[in-house]
Amino acid sequence: MPASIGRIALIEDDSIMGESLQRALELEGWSTSWWQTGKEAIDGMRTGDPDLVLCDIRLPDMSGEEIFRAANSHCSAPPFIFMTAYGQIDQAVSLVRAGAHDYLTKPFELQPLFQKAREILSARLQRSADGVLGISPQMRRIEALLRRIAARSLPILFHGETGSGKEVCARFLHRVSPTADNPFIAVNCAAIPAELLESEVFGHEKGAFSGAHQRHLGYAERARGGILFLDEIAAMPLALQSKLLRVLEDRSFHRVGGETCISLNARIVCATSENLVEQIRHGCFREDLLYRINAVTVEVPPLRERLDDIPWLLSRYFSLTTQQEGAALRGISSLAEDAALSHPWRGNVRELRNRVERAVALATGPWLMPADLFPESRDASIESVDPILPLAAVRDAAERRQIERVLRETGGHILETARHLGISRTTLWEKMRRYGVGSDDTNE
Repeated sequence: MPASIGRIALIEDDSIMGESLQRALELEGWSTSWWQTGKEAIDGMRTGDPDLVLCDIRLPDMSGEEIFRAANSHCSAPPFIFMTAYGQIDQAVSLVRAGAHDYLTKPFELQPLFQKAREILSARLQRSADGVLGISPQMRRIEALLRRIAARSLPILFHGETGSGKEVCARFLHRVSPTADNPFIAVNCAAIPAELLESEVFGHEKGAFSGAHQRHLGYAERARGGILFLDEIAAMPLALQSKLLRVLEDRSFHRVGGETCISLNARIVCATSENLVEQIRHGCFREDLLYRINAVTVEVPPLRERLDDIPWLLSRYFSLTTQQEGAALRGISSLAEDAALSHPWRGNVRELRNRVERAVALATGPWLMPADLFPESRDASIESVDPILPLAAVRDAAERRQIERVLRETGGHILETARHLGISRTTLWEKMRRYGVGSDDTNE
């Protein structure tokens, strides 16, 4: 049985060594991309998203260090193992100090390399196997990023369409942070009248204004030690934006009508569905505040751009709803799943959850059917839900379902599954890795 599912990027200009290493890695069960120049490697990593990079330090067009720095210019860089000649050990050690995982001195035995690769890939797969936020590559990258920055106090800005899961991501960040036992206070800036928002966020003293009959502790004070989540931050009035900027700079504030300086001990996390650059251009948002709240910006993609998450979310919400309601339903039909994959999901995850809850409550048969999820399209064909869905996306989703079905039928036997599907074992492992199909129950 292969050591683990995973994709290794091999960067080696020597054709004999490169071919030999690629063959050895693939025989161990890993999918391998082999690049012979730095430019090929950088271009390939932008689209290929490898799980591990095995890189020579000297290449014809650039050094391994340049590739390493280029890869680490974004947050989802994979771990690097460098291959180096004896005379380059000092440079390899320097790269490890800079963040590379390890190095090997040429010539080296294959077994130590395989062991290092197993350890790295096993750890990465373990972190992403369950897919807390989703199983799509986009959501796994977001989950990995949030785990990396959970222990830091950097302000974070989540940007994405309404219902895409920005607050879910913020709550996950809180859950995996060292301050998870402290409060998570969510404030929807668009849902509170502008004239009350300052008092609600920062509190007020008794008599500060008409109707202030007693001291009121604001959300910022109640979030002490935890996270203050400011949703739809673009709806915050300009005057309050100015105060928030000062609060972020000084890490302290005053209640409305108060003179006592109160320390801000909460982490500020913001979210918006608006384009804040456009809001700045129209004079509706402070540019200096944007720079202060987006130390890390997390783009949460809409559901229609992460099709892998649709069946996963359908299954999760179906199980949750049937347990809560005690509904005796057998499951979601493949026709309903196909319809869901073709739906535009303008309301994103929130719409999907609402549709599943309604479908479970109103379903007349043992299986959820397309008409249960989309009653407004009862008389329409499945294809009419969204006729412009990319063909590649439909094919990928269908391949993933077929692989999962055959794995179930063969009891997770890889060779037998590959034979039924008419593909090689290596191709099957690669497709399983690509589609996020787990390997816990598979065998040779």
